[in-house]
Amino acid sequence: MFLTCLGTVTKELISWMRGHESSVFSISVHASGRYAITTSSDTAQLWDLDTFQRKRKLNILQSVGIQKVFFLPLSNTILSCFKDNSIFAWECDTLFCKYQLPPPPESSSILYKVFAVTRDGRILAAGGKSNHLHLWCLEAKQLFRIIQMPTKVRAIRYLEFLPDSFDAGSNQVLGVLSQDGIMRFINVQTCKLLFEIGSLDEGISSSVISPHGRYIASIMENGSLNIYSVQALTQEINKPPSIVPSRLPLHRKRRKTKLLRHKPPPPLVKVIEDLPKSKLTSGDLKMKVTSGRVQRPAKSREKQIQTRILKQDLTGHFENKENELSDGLNKKRLQILLKGYGEYPTKYRMFIWRSLLQLPENHTAFSSLIDKGIHVAFLNLQKKYPIKSRKLLRVLQRTLSALAHWSAIFSDTPYLPLLAFPFVKLFQNNQLICFEVVATLIINWCQHWFEYFPNPPINILSMIENVLAFHDKELLQHYRDHDITSQVYAWPLLETVFSEVLTREEWLKLFDNVFSNHPSFLLLTVVAYNICSRAPLLNCSLKDDFEYFFHHRNNLDISAVIREVYHLMDTTPADIHPDNMLDVFVALTKGQYPVFNQYPKFIVDYQTQERERIRNDELDYLRERQTVENMQAEVDQQRVEDEAWYQKQELLRKAEETRREMLLQEEEKMIQQRQRLAAVKRELKAKEMHLQEAARRRFLKLQQDQREMELRRLEDEIERKVHMRDQEMATAVKDLEMRHLELESQKRLYEKNLTRNQETAAKEMREDADAYRRKVNLEEHTFHRLIETDQTQNQKTQKLIEENLAKAEQACLNTDWRIQALHKQRCDDLQRNECYQEMAKLLRKNRRKEIEVLNAMMEKEAKTWEEAEEKDFRLKSEKKASALSDASRQWFLEKEINDALEHTEGPRSQYEQVASSCLPRTSPGSDVSEVDASTWISLNQRKTQWDTMEQDLLDRVRNLRQRLTARARHSCRTPHLLAT
Repeated sequence: MFLTCLGTVTKELISWMRGHESSVFSISVHASGRYAITTSSDTAQLWDLDTFQRKRKLNILQSVGIQKVFFLPLSNTILSCFKDNSIFAWECDTLFCKYQLPPPPESSSILYKVFAVTRDGRILAAGGKSNHLHLWCLEAKQLFRIIQMPTKVRAIRYLEFLPDSFDAGSNQVLGVLSQDGIMRFINVQTCKLLFEIGSLDEGISSSVISPHGRYIASIMENGSLNIYSVQALTQEINKPPSIVPSRLPLHRKRRKTKLLRHKPPPPLVKVIEDLPKSKLTSGDLKMKVTSGRVQRPAKSREKQIQTRILKQDLTGHFENKENELSDGLNKKRLQILLKGYGEYPTKYRMFIWRSLLQLPENHTAFSSLIDKGIHVAFLNLQKKYPIKSRKLLRVLQRTLSALAHWSAIFSDTPYLPLLAFPFVKLFQNNQLICFEVVATLIINWCQHWFEYFPNPPINILSMIENVLAFHDKELLQHYRDHDITSQVYAWPLLETVFSEVLTREEWLKLFDNVFSNHPSFLLLTVVAYNICSRAPLLNCSLKDDFEYFFHHRNNLDISAVIREVYHLMDTTPADIHPDNMLDVFVALTKGQYPVFNQYPKFIVDYQTQERERIRNDELDYLRERQTVENMQAEVDQQRVEDEAWYQKQELLRKAEETRREMLLQEEEKMIQQRQRLAAVKRELKAKEMHLQEAARRRFLKLQQDQREMELRRLEDEIERKVHMRDQEMATAVKDLEMRHLELESQKRLYEKNLTRNQETAAKEMREDADAYRRKVNLEEHTFHRLIETDQTQNQKTQKLIEENLAKAEQACLNTDWRIQALHKQRCDDLQRNECYQEMAKLLRKNRRKEIEVLNAMMEKEAKTWEEAEEKDFRLKSEKKASALSDASRQWFLEKEINDALEHTEGPRSQYEQVASSCLPRTSPGSDVSEVDASTWISLNQRKTQWDTMEQDLLDRVRNLRQRLTARARHSCRTPHLLAT
């Protein structure tokens, strides 16, 4: 077996739920709509309607069958009833067994078959194959009443409580369908038979009651469908409360109450008698349902008079109970009754409220407000307050609109929906009473609320704060310490009239007391609510916690709050008591409603005017835009129509010419084409079938090949990725090794280049030394020639030797400078080598800095080469300067020799021969022996002059060389590039 779930809107299949092996005879849905229980003879299953999955399953023994499993209304309790009369209660979330009802007494033991529960889930009615009906109190978990049906009833087939809008869910009327096809409605409190439907001739097969209890739909045994009006069937339901307060003195009433308390308890079993035969039955109001129009009730001639009376009674009692007014009620006696019981009776609460508020029921005035329609301010009410019930939303819109039409301030009051919603929900079946209750509440209990509009009533909140400061200074100081104002702990309770923090029963109980006392009672209720909640409030420290507390329900006894309110009314000093600042109760006037203008009229009028102006501007703009769009659309449409008409006329003209020519040809070809077309169709049909078959096979083969190719591609991709990963790992290892080898080769190459550069520099140094030696030899040879010319020039020769010695010293200085430069270069090379090694280490440690290190090396190398080029340039400059100095000195020596030869006494040719003969010789002794005596005489004469000039020249040359050497050393001291 399976269950089918269909959408109510789309009417389409949503899900199938499988699990039952036998037929399902009972389905119960939780009040939230999330869970459902399905029951069969052997099992019961709990379903989650969000996922349509089975959550739990109840399995039992075959000897003990399941009678029914269902949810209690407005509760998380599951009630399971078995065929052995055992009844268990389970928690829905944990499936924990809460309790079990005891077995019924043996004197009235029946096998339960049918069950019914009141809307508040407090009373369980059970029946079976007997005329006894058992009533269980689920709160006390005991059987509190046994109702004996009339003797005609032998078995009970169906039970259902009749809903009532004003009994707070504690239904008192129970419908009992018996085996004779008659459904009897009894009062379970008075055990009185109220009315019955159906008859022996036209029995009821099954029946169901509407959710509001106004109509009863029954399927008769003959297959017809009958719909009954509950208000027309009984007068007990529609009667106003018959409780007229007794005029006995209070002490006699108390004495009578005491006597009643000492009476023995009522009997457990109560008997219900049949209705008298003369009473109206359901046959008098039978309406047949046909395929055509609805027929009026069929009336017999025999009961014509009775039917007329019933029709008159229906017109007189067709209004709801809220339209009935109870006379004879006294406010003081009602207050005494309220203090004694804490609340008014649920059945008569609405009548008492109407009497206390003295509602005028101005039908004409209210109709004129309703006829004005929905106010502009509440057209989009559902967007701000999404209410599931469309009926409740419409009633709320109409009530708020009527209030806005009554007084303009209510169209701008943001908390008005919150204030009116609980009353709208309570009086949704009578909008007149709802409007007048809210209007009376605003006039009396909302006094001075609108004086600071659009701000909250600061004066009212100040009253509450003063009373709280007098009665609980600690709590008020706690509020002040945490910057909590009365707009947080008082205003949310007032603007919602406690509907957010109280349940329905608690709220009704509170307003029983509010409507029965002075309007200051509501303000003191706010203070009492804070005082009774002081323990959790003192533990709060965050503003969000305070706001949450005053916007949600809390674990608080409303009876204790009401007692605290009465205590505050008695103990509050007169100077801060709200009673002295608020007027007494004033009822609405009859005929027309009073004018409500207790608000800053200029603010409301200005806002209304601005809103109306903006709305009119917007309407004008929309009308103008619509007019322009319509005109543009008409112009475009006319232009399109004109173009289409001209084109159509041209096409018609051309078509008319061509059609005349083609008509005859087409008629001749038509027969041939039809024949060919039939043949082609047959061939095409055959080809189409073959092609479809071939295409299907080809498509299947293509799909198979594609899947095989995809599998091969995936395998190849996997192998390729594995191979690539291995190759990448091997390549990475090889790259590391190659990088290491490159670094080693670079190191060796650098060392090799460094060695080669050193060798080249040494070779250049040796070549310079050889050139220097040759130059020295040449100079010595020249001096030897000078000595050969004149033996008297020994001193000059000695000076020349000293000059050569100075040159040698200068050469030594140059050599030392070169050695120092070479040593400096070696130090730089060593330092550079260390830098390179350090950079290699850093490269191995952190490869991210490789580019920076390479750039640094390149910069250092470039600077080093620049420095080497600069030093080479300086060396060449020094060489050029030395060559110039040597040439100058050689020129000077030649000039002196020529001057000496000119002053000699011997012939010039002889001196030239002597000089030419002395050039290839190496021994100075032989040259001196051949010098002429005249040369010695000339040299002796100029000895003093030469000595002076030569000494000055040598000093100048020495100073010049020292300056050049110092400059070279200073340039060598320039710091080299350091490793970065």
